[in-house]
Amino acid sequence: MTTDTPARLLTLLSLLQTPREWPGGELAGRLGVSRRTIRRDIDRLRDLGYPVQASKGADGGYRLVAGKAMPPLVLDDEEAVAIAVGLRAGAGHALEGVDEASVRALAKLEQVLPGRLRHRVATLQAATTPLVLGDGPRIAPETLTTMASAVAGHERLRFAYRSGDGTESRRLTEPHRLVSTGRRWYLVAYDIDRADWRTFRVDRVSDPFATGARFAPRELPTGSAAEYLRRSISHHRTSYDFTVTFAAPAAAVSARLPAFLGTPEPLDPDHCELRGTTEDPVEWLAVRLAMLGVDFTIREPAELVSHVREMGARMVRAAGAEGAGAEGAGG
Repeated sequence: MTTDTPARLLTLLSLLQTPREWPGGELAGRLGVSRRTIRRDIDRLRDLGYPVQASKGADGGYRLVAGKAMPPLVLDDEEAVAIAVGLRAGAGHALEGVDEASVRALAKLEQVLPGRLRHRVATLQAATTPLVLGDGPRIAPETLTTMASAVAGHERLRFAYRSGDGTESRRLTEPHRLVSTGRRWYLVAYDIDRADWRTFRVDRVSDPFATGARFAPRELPTGSAAEYLRRSISHHRTSYDFTVTFAAPAAAVSARLPAFLGTPEPLDPDHCELRGTTEDPVEWLAVRLAMLGVDFTIREPAELVSHVREMGARMVRAAGAEGAGAEGAGG
């Protein structure tokens, strides 16, 4: 029998949060109390904002329904671990649909996870390789949750940052929002030392920590963080045209090619050509083309041709070094 009222209410709430209707007698038996006590506990949950619906009948039944607001959830160990692992896996890759709200949820969940569950989450994450779409770099979920907590708590955030040209610096910021582009995570923040707004690629951030110093949120120069990021990226990017021919039918190439790169046009039954314009770095486009598993020839630009040559030579050297090592080991 559960005599501790708060503990009994939590147990009752945990049962009601499963998607089914619970007869009053079954709840009373589970908790070792009378049906009258169950009715009183249901009233207490309703007073706390939980929308518990009762059904009429010989035994009566109770179930939790959708309300106007989201009440606190009660999760058992397995549920908490499953949610944390799923959120961490999604946050580690800038996936479409995994936005700042997901990272904030992960930060809140991990803040209250007991030590034993934290260990289970870390163990499962380390032993699991998620199959993800997209080419964004991996990011430690701890980096995102630290940033999300600083954003939510209006705390100044300090971190080390590596710019695109490799320059290392230390930054002290007032974090405003985390934004996912579907391939990468960005932090939009006010840079204290530079007295201006900046965007930071999160995969270039290391050692972030909230200083504990609070700040009053500033107003962005644009209406939203997403719009500010879009303008910032557009300002720093230059587009270029590319032309690539493939030694494969257009339909076969199109099935493997990301839609945003365009649609290849057939040259003959066994060859096709792709023309397009992109703002992505030539390094990224070279890797995407190599991943198609189809022989191709780059017509333009010269920078892409040069990078593919360098990348190919690097792969050949790597294969040659591996072969030499195998021959040495066999001899």
